[in-house]
Amino acid sequence: MLAEANASALAIIDVQERLAAAMDPERMKAVARNAGILLKAASAIGVPVFATEQYSKGLGNTIAGLFAPDGNIAPIEKTRFSCACEEAFTSGLEASGRKQVVVAGMESHVCVLQSALELRAAGRQVFVVADACCSRDPGNHSNAMDRLRAAGVTVTNTESVVFEWLRDARHVHFKSLSALLR
Repeated sequence: MLAEANASALAIIDVQERLAAAMDPERMKAVARNAGILLKAASAIGVPVFATEQYSKGLGNTIAGLFAPDGNIAPIEKTRFSCACEEAFTSGLEASGRKQVVVAGMESHVCVLQSALELRAAGRQVFVVADACCSRDPGNHSNAMDRLRAAGVTVTNTESVVFEWLRDARHVHFKSLSALLR
């Protein structure tokens, strides 16, 4: 199954300041870069974006600059680990009419995992972007990706999602978006 721009929504899960500070700095740099690429691609080609923040009072806000390509993204505050349990998220997703959800964020083995599994159980086609997700412990990230695959979630990468959304080198945004992947 391929991600389709006209069927996808992008969910950025809990990419927050204090969580980011607990991650391996190099891994966090890659996750921020890849989540930023996904956001720029989504903004350019009209994929709706949903973002969450897990208990922002304790974990801080979304990392600075992440929403720069589309500054009007207002993260949905949550305390439950799964965004699929949040009315604001589910009602927005339902209103979008999108059947696919592309997921990026932190931590892979908690909020990303629970969100993806519950979205899948609700009948959505779910794509988790492994290189745009992380956990404090790399083993937990790896375990989460294995669990997601076993549950029928598509585990993918940033470059695959962007090129699947574009589908054709003649796409009007091909040059600008492919340049982000270099």
